[in-house]
Amino acid sequence: MDRVRDLASKKAAVIFTKSSCCMCHSIKALFYELGASPAVHELDMDASGREMERALRALGCNPSVPAVFVGGKFIGSAKDVISLHVDGSLKQMLIDAKAICEFVLQILKMDKVMRLVSEKGVVIFSKSSCCLCYAVNILFQELGVKPINHEIDKDPEGREMERALIRMGCNGPVPAVFIDGKLVGSTNEVMSLHLSGSLIPLLKPYRSLS
Repeated sequence: MDRVRDLASKKAAVIFTKSSCCMCHSIKALFYELGASPAVHELDMDASGREMERALRALGCNPSVPAVFVGGKFIGSAKDVISLHVDGSLKQMLIDAKAICEFVLQILKMDKVMRLVSEKGVVIFSKSSCCLCYAVNILFQELGVKPINHEIDKDPEGREMERALIRMGCNGPVPAVFIDGKLVGSTNEVMSLHLSGSLIPLLKPYRSLS
């Protein structure tokens, strides 16, 4: 028990696993995806593995692996971690424990934004309650373009994406309009381009033939 607690306290995120455990691999992948680099201890590769496994069971971890600790505290096994992830608590827990930092999180969200932007030539990030977002969408449709619309207020990671859009140079941060993978801007920039006659040439490759 003492060794388990000692190892669990040495890093902000610690996972006890077994090399042959598929669920352990999934939990590790989830942590990496969230931007954390947990310390991983594979019990089947450790001379004291059996004793540590018994200690983990005594802590209430059943099955014994994966056993996850954040900030030195036991948070549970796979089902507990997944529940925390689904309700949004896991990421905040990792941030509070300094297992991931805001800067890393912003880089990850910027990557997510760019992945979404690459899906189609014209992409708009919006909010369902935003009148200006609606107006920009209508303008594009009137110009014969059907943009991909991502409503960030309906995305579990919307707040982080909003901060990422601001870091990328979008004032607002919605609507944030991307054409051909490049940030055009928000409402003011789009309307200025439209009034100057510059918007239609940008949209020409993506306009419907009908």
